[in-house]
Amino acid sequence: MVSSHKILKLTEIAVIGYEEDAKESMPNNLVFELDQDHFRERLNKYTRKAFQMLPKLEKPRILDIGCGSGVPTIELTRLSDGQIIGLDIDQSLLDKLNKKIEEEGFTNRVKTVKCSMFEINFPDESFDIIWTEGSIPRIGFEKGLKEWKRLLKPNGFLVVHDEIKNITKKLKLIPNCGYNLLGYFPLPEDAWWIEYYGPLEKRIQELSIKYAEHPEILRILDKKKEEIERVRKNPRNYSSIFFIMQKL
Repeated sequence: MVSSHKILKLTEIAVIGYEEDAKESMPNNLVFELDQDHFRERLNKYTRKAFQMLPKLEKPRILDIGCGSGVPTIELTRLSDGQIIGLDIDQSLLDKLNKKIEEEGFTNRVKTVKCSMFEINFPDESFDIIWTEGSIPRIGFEKGLKEWKRLLKPNGFLVVHDEIKNITKKLKLIPNCGYNLLGYFPLPEDAWWIEYYGPLEKRIQELSIKYAEHPEILRILDKKKEEIERVRKNPRNYSSIFFIMQKL
């Protein structure tokens, strides 16, 4: 079975899965027609819920770690009046995000940086908010909390969308790593299926018919069908949770 870390690169595919799968080499026309970001946007309701748990900040500086193609990044721009940096190691995904930034008219507020989360070199206390959806499993929950803390201004905020396992351990780590937990909430157990994988499955079925005479495209779609089937069999393995924290 595929690692839940893969699914959570959330970010992407979503959580969380979609952004990782978006790295697969696909013909441009298939990328456009599959349009996984369209389905990922259905989960923005939970990004909004988490953001609304933060106090009102005037023009916050926000760092979105592991932003991928930027579905949450764009939503954060709409929700705030701040300046946002989307950070990711994959330039192809950042290119997609840059296109969205231009289309939305956000070029004066959103910038992208190609950088590994293991090599973030912004000055200390650079950001009011650090946001990360689906990326923290790559660095580890405890390590991420500890290393990213220096980037936050005094009393700054860290919002993490993570896989749901080991909640008790994570709740203990939060104060130990120097944060106050403002709140947390799991997504409904079937949220990823109803909002993302189910609709994606229908789109894939349509494209499989359209490209029935194109073996290379069918192989790509078959790989996505395999992932969808894994989610169908073990939906709990693909559940996720938001943690909203404040630096002490």
